[in-house]
Amino acid sequence: MDIAGGAIAGGIVALLVVIIVLVTIAKAVRIVPQARAGIVERLGRFHRTLNPGLSLLIPYVDRLKPLVDMREQVVSFPPQPVITEDNLVVNIDSVIYFQVTDPKAAMYEIASPITGIEQLTVTTLRNVIGGMDLEKTLTSREEINNALRGVLDEATGKWGIRVNRVELKAVDPPASVQDTMEKQMRAEREKRANILQAEGLKQSQILTAEGEKQSAILRAEGDSQARVLRAQGEAQAIQKVFDAIHAGGADEQVLAYQYIQALPTIANGTANKVWVVPAELTTAMANLGNAFRTPAPERAAEIEDAGATAAHERPAEG
Repeated sequence: MDIAGGAIAGGIVALLVVIIVLVTIAKAVRIVPQARAGIVERLGRFHRTLNPGLSLLIPYVDRLKPLVDMREQVVSFPPQPVITEDNLVVNIDSVIYFQVTDPKAAMYEIASPITGIEQLTVTTLRNVIGGMDLEKTLTSREEINNALRGVLDEATGKWGIRVNRVELKAVDPPASVQDTMEKQMRAEREKRANILQAEGLKQSQILTAEGEKQSAILRAEGDSQARVLRAQGEAQAIQKVFDAIHAGGADEQVLAYQYIQALPTIANGTANKVWVVPAELTTAMANLGNAFRTPAPERAAEIEDAGATAAHERPAEG
């Protein structure tokens, strides 16, 4: 029975030795992933920084702290109430992009980097926004971002952290101010719409007036040209009639007879309310009477003389 007890005790000891060896090996061999860094403390003091890859430690002497993430990180902070220069409270929602550059400083210089960055962001926002009115706050996001980034980067440099970017996700003024701003914007849009409509109406009226002016000018030019053409046509017709009469050798008696024949047509005009006997009628009647009193042989001789004269003058005119 003693032999059995000794065997059991020996087995337990051997098992304990194996466990101790395995634990020792596990503590001695460490694998650090990519984009991570390890802080090694020897007997409670900083010893070295482990880079990504396989590393060996002295068991029970060296202790590996939690790995530090070296990648760029994004932290979104809840909206913070900030008072502007014109005493209005606005809620600002911010986002910080930062990266650890020194694992040792990030491990030993500050206990909670995220909390430190958040509080520093809040205080910096209050300092920057406190010197701006509401309108400038809403339109100067880039200026606010640059001011925050400069202050945060300078303060977090000793923590081994670099602030790459600072963005304001939202700047929310009070509800009453938002309603007033919406009414103002609506009024501005209506004002611009009315101005554009008035400008369009003005241009339309100007174009219409110019069109009417050009149309009137063209109509006047057309009427003038038509009158000129009509006058030229009448002149040519009169000239042809005159030439025909001249070529036919008509004397005063023939003309008087034609004049008397035209009188009824003149008197029957619809616009003639009162008809006045022209003075030329007496002369025409006298010429016509002389023509009838002239003997036939003498009249025939006069007609022959007139025809011969006309025949003699035509070739000369040609």
